[in-house]
Amino acid sequence: MYLKTSIVNRRDFIQQSAITAAALAALPTSFASGVNREIVLGHNKKRYRLNTKWSTQDFNRYPVKDCHEMVQDSKGRIILLTNEIRNNVIIYNKRGKLLSTWGTEYPGAHGLTLFNENGTEVLFICDNTRHQVIKTTLTGHVLMTIDWPRETGEYSKEEEFVPTETAIAPNGDIYVADGYGKDFIIQYNAKGEYIRHFGGRGTEEKHLKNAHGICYDDRDKNNPVLIVTSREQNAFKRFTLDGNYIDTIPMPGAWVCRPVIKGEYLYAAVLQSNRALWKQSGFVTILDKNNKVISNLAGIEPQYTDNGLEEMYQTDKVFQYPHDVCVDDEENLYVAQWNSGKVLPYKLTPVG
Repeated sequence: MYLKTSIVNRRDFIQQSAITAAALAALPTSFASGVNREIVLGHNKKRYRLNTKWSTQDFNRYPVKDCHEMVQDSKGRIILLTNEIRNNVIIYNKRGKLLSTWGTEYPGAHGLTLFNENGTEVLFICDNTRHQVIKTTLTGHVLMTIDWPRETGEYSKEEEFVPTETAIAPNGDIYVADGYGKDFIIQYNAKGEYIRHFGGRGTEEKHLKNAHGICYDDRDKNNPVLIVTSREQNAFKRFTLDGNYIDTIPMPGAWVCRPVIKGEYLYAAVLQSNRALWKQSGFVTILDKNNKVISNLAGIEPQYTDNGLEEMYQTDKVFQYPHDVCVDDEENLYVAQWNSGKVLPYKLTPVG
């Protein structure tokens, strides 16, 4: 089964002692030599200037392991989730200054979603080691915990539930993506009470394979939908809010992570390219309101033919394993990376 195999591969890969040297060798010459050379990435109207030194935090005092996901709150602060239990949550200003930290109890911290609940912002953390989803305040006070979904009839023990992401609808409904478990999307109401589940593994279009991410997409205000990652299938899949399959957005060659909606665009980190698996081959992709790829940062320029979108892949050794993209209120991007030598997030600012 892919998921179990992929997790084993990830663990084996992390244990390789040569990863740091390989990471350095993969960087552009300007990085490796210390030359302060401007690097601009992307295509069309979505081009960005790269800053790999956005945060200058004291790494000994405030370490990270994997930088999994990032969000921005209403105060403009950038919130990072890492699986380093000395400080699971790190809060920065937009200039990269560390403001505060909290969290020592989330060893499998993976998914981070921010939601405005009647004027109060809250966080949803997916911990795939604890097999739980935890709702907290912005200062870390636990408000609610969702355990493994025995109500579905699909799970016999908590270890089968390995949540990776959540999406929250305006009415407070919670959609949990079991991306490292059985690939179901489980829907709860705002109180954490089970409503339904859909997706899961199989051979039909409605099924998922590595349902790594999910988001609420209201770009069409009259017809909001869910966009779900089916990462091993190199695709996003759209569903109605009650779980009916709509269609597939092919992303050939790209192991896409969670979709992030900002304005009329969809942004996503691409963990790696199919043509260079487990070789630090990630990039960032951007889709327009019609779900057409218009820019790849450190990836091939998107090309559409009569047969659809051509295979995408990394072209510039800038990123290793990008895991998430945060888009701030000034359209700057922040890229968090998994298994990339404990590198801190990069910032990219729009050009032109």
